[in-house]
Amino acid sequence: MKVALAPARPWDARPLARILGAWSRETPWMEQPLDTAEDRLALCRLIRESDVVTLRTWRGPVAFLARRDTEIHALYVAPGARGQGLGKRLLDEAKARSDRLTLWTTQANDGARRFYAREGFHAVRLGRGEGNDAELPDMRLAWQREEAG
Repeated sequence: MKVALAPARPWDARPLARILGAWSRETPWMEQPLDTAEDRLALCRLIRESDVVTLRTWRGPVAFLARRDTEIHALYVAPGARGQGLGKRLLDEAKARSDRLTLWTTQANDGARRFYAREGFHAVRLGRGEGNDAELPDMRLAWQREEAG
């Protein structure tokens, strides 16, 4: 699949909300989205307030990563585009622009935990879900560029 890296634009909120919604619907332990309009508004706010990068085909976005400074707020890939290295490509781009990155993921998200471990992230804190919308137990992960020796 031929994809290009591009910053998200306000009109990308709808396709990005579809990517996020697809992940939520196929994740049994995740609260199901109630209102797609609410998801679109949340994505509009994320695009306005964060650095959101997409990978897109000629049809539109198939993956996105949102971050503020060193904090990753979202990394999602559309179902039909998974397993092709797109998440890694977005994460590599974020790593190239920072010496350290942090994020939260739910403790139940084994796939994300394995992915981030392969990418050099490690757990630095366990939480009870106080800071996430789903109120699920979570964990803070961190990555830091290794010093050149």
